[in-house]
Amino acid sequence: MTAPADLVVTNAEVHTLADPDTTHGAVAVRDGRIVRVGDAYEVDFLVGATTEVMDAEGGVVLPGFVDAHTHLEMVGRHLVHADLRGAESAADAVERLHERARETEGPVLGYGYDESTWDEARYLTRDDLDSVADDRPVVAFREDMHTASVNTAALDAHRGEMPDGDVRVEGGEATGVVVEEAVDPLFAAFEPDVEGTESLVRAAQARANELGVTGIHDMCRDSHKPRVYRDLDAVGDLTLRVRINYWANHADAVVEAGLRSGHGSEMVETGAIKTYTDGSFGGSTAKLREPYADGDGDGQWVVGPEELDEMVEQAAGADLQFTAHAIGDAAVAGTLDVLERHDAARLRHRVEHAELLTGDLVERFREVGAVASVQPNFLKWAREGGLYDARLGERRREVMPFRDLLDAGVPLAFGSDCMPLDPLFGVREAVTAPEARQRLSVTEALRAYTAGGAYAAGNEDEAGTVEAGKRADLVVLAESPWAVADDDIADIDVAATVVAGDVVYER
Repeated sequence: MTAPADLVVTNAEVHTLADPDTTHGAVAVRDGRIVRVGDAYEVDFLVGATTEVMDAEGGVVLPGFVDAHTHLEMVGRHLVHADLRGAESAADAVERLHERARETEGPVLGYGYDESTWDEARYLTRDDLDSVADDRPVVAFREDMHTASVNTAALDAHRGEMPDGDVRVEGGEATGVVVEEAVDPLFAAFEPDVEGTESLVRAAQARANELGVTGIHDMCRDSHKPRVYRDLDAVGDLTLRVRINYWANHADAVVEAGLRSGHGSEMVETGAIKTYTDGSFGGSTAKLREPYADGDGDGQWVVGPEELDEMVEQAAGADLQFTAHAIGDAAVAGTLDVLERHDAARLRHRVEHAELLTGDLVERFREVGAVASVQPNFLKWAREGGLYDARLGERRREVMPFRDLLDAGVPLAFGSDCMPLDPLFGVREAVTAPEARQRLSVTEALRAYTAGGAYAAGNEDEAGTVEAGKRADLVVLAESPWAVADDDIADIDVAATVVAGDVVYER
């Protein structure tokens, strides 16, 4: 006799998102795995006395979303510190920092400002932040985290740790704007302890579950997050599957500990070794083949190809996946050349962001066999008159060519980089891309946010589709993304989220 299910989701429109996608009326789960997908009558035979039955009320069931590039604690920081996302001007951002200053006697921290959306598109300055407080540090991190603005107190405290070239100067005076390696001392100074990190992670994972996220690939740099994730897993409080991508400065420890990509528990596993190669478009530090359209040079290397080659060789020699942040076309070209020499296809090495793909770079991706770990929500900056228009001019049309990549057979894994952490926002951006020829279908975009992340982690046999035998990680949407207007996809409510067969969020 067949054992009853632990959970049955019925009265639903279940999309497997397999190839081809098929639809069904219900899904049954036992011991954290999907045991049956079929019509409601068929699945109803698995309902027993202890089975939890969820009426989806006609909603759409999909595989749970996998965010392939995130910094989960950043979501928590937005919830705890000054949230500068959506600030409409420098004055608005400064007022939010004033509000935070009134709430705390310690350093005043703000996260997520984006000056490219303001009428006066300028970075926050030292003068702006000195008006918030002059007796304690005030730091405002730009959304991309490659640029920060500081007041005089913060600059005086950390100037000795900052490379001169990464501290912006006008008329011989520091403006309070710092980029790239000059931001690192600020990260280190305000990194929370273990208890503080746990508070941020708990708040952030609740928000992630509300958005239908069931798994993340977290970029961990000089953080207590790896310990916190394992501690939460040990006591059964982790409601996300976490793949930890360790920063390259931890590579020696990872190799010495014998960790391997994919090893770990059902909820926490080792991922890749990760580094930067260049900066960002927001800071004019992404490395380009040709100068910026607004005259700020051609960017900079953070880790050049020669140093990158040594890093990848170490990781690949230990059977560890490698992933490299590369945004500008010069950085992407150099990164692909390095990955090609080190088992890119076998180990599923990744390029994070891969934003500007001029010339032959889509074909190079296909030849190398690397995964394109990309962020469709960044397309918000690619619209006419946006940040990429200012920085790149006509080259903005070659930013994030998802259709070309997909048609070339390049694996696509969608993530958010927490800008914002919202898969349906990213899906909307992918299907309404400003370059119409690069738009994805709703199905293709959803697959990149589900099966794409599973493939990038080597877990496609375990996750990414709603099929019998796979992990019971599911999201229930109140409306169908195929039935609403493309521009309305981001407004669809998540009705429920299921991880390993447990309902971790219900609207």
